[in-house]
Amino acid sequence: MSYSRLLLCLLPFLLNSCLVAQKSVFEKQTKPALLELKELVSIPNNGLSRTDIQKNIDWLSTAFGNRGFQTKSLENKGNPLLFAEKTIDKNLPTVLFYMHLDGQPVDASKWAQDNPYQPVLKAKDEKGNWNIIPWASINDKIDPNWRIFGRSAADDKGPIIGFLNSIDILKEAGKSPACNIKIILDSEEEMGSKYLAEAVAEYESLLKADVLIINDGPVHISGEPTLIFGCRGITTVNLTVFGASKPQHSGHYGNYAPNPNFMMAHLLASMKDEKGRVLVEGYYDGIAWDKAAAMTMAGVPDKKEDILNLLQIAEPEEVGANYQESLQFPSLNVRGMSSAWVGSQARTIVPDNTTVAIDIRLVPESDPKRLIQLLKKHIEGQGYYIVTKEPTTEERLKHPKICYFYSGGATLPFRTDLNAPAGKWLTKALTNQYKRAPVKVRIMGGTVPISSFINQLKIPAIIVPMVNSDNNQHSPNENFRIDYLTNSMQTFYGILTTKYE
Repeated sequence: MSYSRLLLCLLPFLLNSCLVAQKSVFEKQTKPALLELKELVSIPNNGLSRTDIQKNIDWLSTAFGNRGFQTKSLENKGNPLLFAEKTIDKNLPTVLFYMHLDGQPVDASKWAQDNPYQPVLKAKDEKGNWNIIPWASINDKIDPNWRIFGRSAADDKGPIIGFLNSIDILKEAGKSPACNIKIILDSEEEMGSKYLAEAVAEYESLLKADVLIINDGPVHISGEPTLIFGCRGITTVNLTVFGASKPQHSGHYGNYAPNPNFMMAHLLASMKDEKGRVLVEGYYDGIAWDKAAAMTMAGVPDKKEDILNLLQIAEPEEVGANYQESLQFPSLNVRGMSSAWVGSQARTIVPDNTTVAIDIRLVPESDPKRLIQLLKKHIEGQGYYIVTKEPTTEERLKHPKICYFYSGGATLPFRTDLNAPAGKWLTKALTNQYKRAPVKVRIMGGTVPISSFINQLKIPAIIVPMVNSDNNQHSPNENFRIDYLTNSMQTFYGILTTKYE
């Protein structure tokens, strides 16, 4: 057998051996990465506490500095941001990574551990119960199904640690990144990043890059590597409708004093049909997509039965032909309702008012100011007199239907073209690492306050999520599965070793 023929026969085995060896590098790094994540999660990071945030910034400044990054705390009207930079070659493209170091506040009484800021390792037993295992167990073989439980383990400290340890792997392999690297760590993401746009404008020259990668949120429920090309924005509205000026005895004034609960029920019912589609005129204007986008959405491996089982519902609303299509429309969601008293506090009264809190998830085709005006016009069309403060006695006596209307600010959506060079680059990077194409999501339902970067820096942006979809982010018992920590290092390694062109 000739040497060339022998080489061809052995090539598949050699390639497979290389892949196995490469994977073992990430598995080997999992232990130090997990211990580093334990240390970082142990630092409280309530976004409402500047003291907490500063402690995280100090720790992360050291961690990035130890990897050869130049770091800088960026002061602004809110909590400071942390910026880190590593220049490899001025002729290479620059990639800006966005993550956040702050976390949601916690109610420790709801957690199945003593302190959400004292992370624990847990394994699931045959009965489906999560049991704490000692940290000393990681001296032996690490089970990829174990999870680290603690506030911000997944959202968003896990990806930060994954990135840092991918740099360690590159150094160990004697490789240099194929791009210049900039990192911006938000410190108020969980609070809505109120001052982020102003900070981006102020530090525009420092943040200048060729492409933006957002590492936040969960991968697709299938667990497959995922690229998300956009996210919905959000704005909010509060409505209050009024009955009598004070709660009234339901015996004396039932059937006479208008009940604001029924008034609100009729008003809300006028906004949506039984299938969940918004009836506000013009609400869906401009929403359209081409065949290629439709094929991409249909290609996402969503299983309707799995989603129904997860939500424990019999049927979904009919906004779009499938789950992905439903996300292409602006939503109209009643997120809370309040009136009088219930339960053991219930009283035999006709309530004096009813309030609902509404959130509207935005898509690029939906201008928030326009949607709010359409909603206000619809309410007026239902016979309501709209006020922006508590109605006066004169207004109450003159108008039978009064609605207080308050709208908040907006976080804008974004969507990068599915065929953009940034998408092709990341598809190549992930495909090379995992030997299969990633799941491509046109737009996700949640919101990341990232539009200020896109608009100010004028660069394409793509979300590369890292964590398990069942991570309980924002909720008690937030967790990060160990194999996803391993995968995060592999994903970052693929991105950093694939040149953006």
